[in-house]
Amino acid sequence: MRLDERVTIATPEGVTIELVLAGLGSRFIARLLDTTIQIAAILALLLGTNIVGVHGSVLAFVFITVFLVMFVYDVPFELLNGGRTIGKMAAGIRVAGPNGEPVTFLASAIRNILRIVDFLPVFYLVGSVTIVATQRDQRLGDLAGGTVVVRDKFPGVNAFAAAPLTVPIEAVAAWDVSGVNNDEVATIRHFLDRRLSLPWPVRTYFGTTLAYRVAPKVAGLPYNAHPEFVLEGIVVAKQARA
Repeated sequence: MRLDERVTIATPEGVTIELVLAGLGSRFIARLLDTTIQIAAILALLLGTNIVGVHGSVLAFVFITVFLVMFVYDVPFELLNGGRTIGKMAAGIRVAGPNGEPVTFLASAIRNILRIVDFLPVFYLVGSVTIVATQRDQRLGDLAGGTVVVRDKFPGVNAFAAAPLTVPIEAVAAWDVSGVNNDEVATIRHFLDRRLSLPWPVRTYFGTTLAYRVAPKVAGLPYNAHPEFVLEGIVVAKQARA
């Protein structure tokens, strides 16, 4: 099993984003906690059913609810909680798209329905083998859904080490950044220096928010540019004109 394997992704604008893949151990811990919660919910349901009494409609409700708990439990968490179930939050990992973007409904649904196969023949044996064997530590559900499971924080990263800027001066030569003041540049630089130590949802939120605020003050930005490309480009352009 590979330890602390990282995937480096280059955006079309030239910003380098690094993702740390979640290992088999952290994924096992997350699944164990989530499965415990699922079993507890099913036992509570069965206990309640025994009290009410088993009738045709009640039995149908039980079967549907058990299916939802077993195979749909993860989906709302992954869509509404940054790719993290309760177990994944405890383990410090999350589900993401292939480039680190938020997981979509279709991808989440596919990866969770295929747990039926990954579980075979005993507790996630097929899934464990494919996690170890694949380049991006993906089980069959991840391969089919086009998802990866990554860590929320990068181990071993110094929170105070300045992150290098990857945008070349030539890419921002035509930008007019005169409307961005020194305080705003300092705020941007502070974010860029700390971004590698931030959990991915936090990094995405602050990067997008900062870019949204300062982008209208910059002339010459390419359409639909990556937020971190905008922020890096502003700092590089300011340094070039200093």
